Amino acid sequence: MSTSSASFSHILNVADARRAAARRLPKGLFAYVDRGSEDETGIRLNREELDAVRLAPKVLVDVSDISTRSTILGHEQTLPLVIAPTAVAGLVWHDGEIGLAKAAAKAGIPFCVSTQSITPIERIAESGARLWFQLYVWKNRQRMLGLLDRAWAAGAETLVLTVDTAVTPNREYNLRNGFGIPLKASWRAGLDVALHPGWATGVMLKALMTGGVPSYAHYPEAFRSRLGREALSDEVALARDVTWQDIAVLRRYWRGKLVLKGILRVDDARAAVEHGCDAIVVSNHGARNLDCAIGPAKVLSAIAEAVGERIEILADSGVRRGADIARFLALGANGVMIGRAPLFGLAMGGSQGASRVIELLSSELRTTMGFLGTPELSRLPETVC
Repeated sequence: MSTSSASFSHILNVADARRAAARRLPKGLFAYVDRGSEDETGIRLNREELDAVRLAPKVLVDVSDISTRSTILGHEQTLPLVIAPTAVAGLVWHDGEIGLAKAAAKAGIPFCVSTQSITPIERIAESGARLWFQLYVWKNRQRMLGLLDRAWAAGAETLVLTVDTAVTPNREYNLRNGFGIPLKASWRAGLDVALHPGWATGVMLKALMTGGVPSYAHYPEAFRSRLGREALSDEVALARDVTWQDIAVLRRYWRGKLVLKGILRVDDARAAVEHGCDAIVVSNHGARNLDCAIGPAKVLSAIAEAVGERIEILADSGVRRGADIARFLALGANGVMIGRAPLFGLAMGGSQGASRVIELLSSELRTTMGFLGTPELSRLPETVC
């Protein structure tokens, strides 16, 4: 049994990790990680739409040698997974991005670094993980291209452009509980932190002692804003005029693989192919953006049928079990991104906690494949009812 398994043997699934994270994190921070937008019907529908995907087991198949190996963007790996970019990992655990990267390296899967990471990519690269880099387009495109040079120099092999956040999401609970980015001092937030001393000393106090108030490490130093200040400079604010012309520029500029994250329409998937993208992520941002957006499980098979032979397809949003990974792969995805699940693990126990969650998902995936009679991932599409 691995160290992480031994330390967290009482954590049997992602739901257990989520409950452990809820106990350790301030309520405002946990809600920021866990919840959706507006009425939060999207989170429920993501779950319902995944559960509605039923798979048909094939019996009397030799499953004594089950393999979860896959190839994503030309790299063979042990699992069909990528750890998705998340902006607050460095608040969930001290040096949280490094913790996630170490868990990814241990599992043999890539880790996607967020533009809004609190830890610089140069330090994350020391983990030895294969790094992808997630981008939000800044208003100042030249500064954005400078950031891409920095990511490439640090070893990022794949660029993931998030395309589904054209405006600011409406997350009303953040206003009610006093938590948000940038962080704002309030009596409610102060009481929340005081009631979670493990997080206060293990994360915030460590950050204050080692580097001061956390900030977005990839923003230019002259424009870097501590998370406690009101706003970032307008130059590095997220652009609202991002179009396919920006994709053409990025395709010419970026030397590695280019992925668009947040595709939910067949016509957009076809446009990604036409613009030379290497992959798309069928995703509704974990139902954190548009509450009424369709879920990836509803549209994945149509997108795969339309472009699956010309571009690689990843999927994310709502993965809580290894069976969910199998469902996305059966619907036509080449791989799956996981976001909240490893964050829950990180919150409960740093890199080892994140590793525990990945191990659980891997074990559940293998169990699902065994029952389905699919010893290889390529056979999962045969099981869709």
